[in-house]
Order: sequence, then structure tokens, then C-alpha cells
Amino acid sequence: MSSATPTPLTKALIYGGKTGWIGGKMADLLKSKGIEVVLASARVENREAVASELDAVQPSHVLMAAGITGRPNIDWCEDHKPDTIRTNVIGTLNLADLCNERNIHCTVYATGCIFKYDDKHPLGSGIGFTEEDVPNFDESFYSQTKGYMEPMLKCYPNCLILRVRMPISDDLSHRNFITKIVKYERVVNIPNSMTVLYEMLPASLAMFEKGLTGVYNFCNPGVISHNECLDLYTKYVDPTYTYKNFTLEEQAKVLKAGRSNNELDATKLMRDLPEDVKVNDIKTAVELCMQRMQKNLTEEFGELPDGLPKEVRKNQ
Repeated sequence: MSSATPTPLTKALIYGGKTGWIGGKMADLLKSKGIEVVLASARVENREAVASELDAVQPSHVLMAAGITGRPNIDWCEDHKPDTIRTNVIGTLNLADLCNERNIHCTVYATGCIFKYDDKHPLGSGIGFTEEDVPNFDESFYSQTKGYMEPMLKCYPNCLILRVRMPISDDLSHRNFITKIVKYERVVNIPNSMTVLYEMLPASLAMFEKGLTGVYNFCNPGVISHNECLDLYTKYVDPTYTYKNFTLEEQAKVLKAGRSNNELDATKLMRDLPEDVKVNDIKTAVELCMQRMQKNLTEEFGELPDGLPKEVRKNQ
């Protein structure tokens, strides 16, 4: 839904903007549009500090991009459950609640990793989970905390909740889904909904500027498999790269926590986006992303693939 008269976007306070990946990208994007940006200092679990910061900064909009995903991956959360709850549950609710008290629009960059293919949404069927579907994936503690959060966040009329999935960027950030799987010895090959940040982060700006609230599947339409992603990486970035597949059962033996695989329905997102916002289907978006990555990495490292850092050239 959208508010009747959205607050003009004049100043954004970003939690997770100092060290976070998506928060940092949003800060750069907003600054490029001439919007005043403040990178939050308060830790979201500290309610009093957040309240003081909101009152001191008086933002028109708040972005919540702070969250614990674990290092090097979400398996970390299995052994650090209180830490995970403190930020992902208590901190997020603190911020949503305090913003609501002050009538400030709050955008939460959440996750769509709270579903798995099931009988009503079979793999390869093209039937995606909608914003009304109840989370059905709890095989990782990270996803459990996110699954708790969404129904509570939906109670706040000031919140825009964006279900991000397997985010992809055109650089070698360790958070980039492509960079992650390039480094794996073996990968599963399952079609999934994914979020290409180059297209979707400007879309999020348009959404909170429009005053949209509620839950949105925040992914490019359609699905793409791990192999399709890696084939495009090979085509544009590193022709020498090779990979091997393994099954979900084999993957489960080397992971502490399960991994979500799903398709999210982008109908509501595409319906409510402003007309001037361009979002491609996921296969087109990833191919364009790999073309940009080729250009960006060539400028940064020199001729590819020889100039690539060693950590992404496991075959050498």
C-alpha cells in the first residue's frame, strides 16, 4: 500500500550504512541524488540510543540495512543465537517501533530466504510464493529469526519490508552471491529468485519515496539457477573458470544449517513500482550485471582473467 501524501524525501538516516553492504550502497545512491544522508551511530539493539539519534537527526526516512548474516555465512548464526536475536529481532523491532512513534517511514531490507519449494509451489512450476504466504522454511536459525520478524513488522503501518534474495552486484564484494559461489568447490544447481542490486536498489528508493509500505518480494521477476549464473560469469569475466555440482543431500553434509531455495512472485512489486523504474527479468538482469562486472574489473585490475585476484581464480 502507499500513503496518501508521502513525506518528501529530504534526509535519510541509514542503520548499517557505515559498515553494511546494502546500507553503504544506498548511502552512495542517495547522495548521488542530492539527498542528505546520515550514517547511524547507535546500535539498533540499544533502544534509548536509537531514540536519541532519531530525535537529534530528525530524518524524513529511515533505512534499516543492519543485520547479522554471519561470517563467512549463516552457519555462524547456529552457534551465536543470542547475538543473532539481538540484532535481527530486538534491534529491528526497536527501530520499527521508534520510527512509528515519530511517524517516520522505515524501509527494512529483509530477506526472502524464509521459504522453500513445496507441493503448492513446486520447483520449476513458475508458481511463486506471494507476500501473503506464511514462511515455511526454518532449517537455519538465521531464517527462523527472519520468519519471526516479518509478521510483527507487518503490524507497523510505517514500514516497507523488502524480501531480498541472494543479492548480486557487479563487483567482487564477499557479500555478492556470484563471488560467494565462484569460491565454492562445488555448487548445487537450483533455480531461485534473486536480487540484482544495480536495478533493485534504485527501485527501493522509488518505493519509499512513493510512500509504499507493507511486504514486497524484492527480486527481479523469474528464476535463475546457480549454473546459469556461473556460465554467465565464465562468458564475461573468467573463461578459464570451471565448476562442479553436487546434490542437496551432499550439500547438507557440509553445512550446519539448511539453505532456502524458492521462487518469489514479483507481481505485486511490478504492479506498484513507479512507471519510470526499469526492472528486468532475472536472466536479463544477471547477464547485464556480468557485462558491467567485466567492464568494472577490467578498469580495476587490468585485462581479464589474468588480472583477477587469486581468491576468485581457484582453477589457477
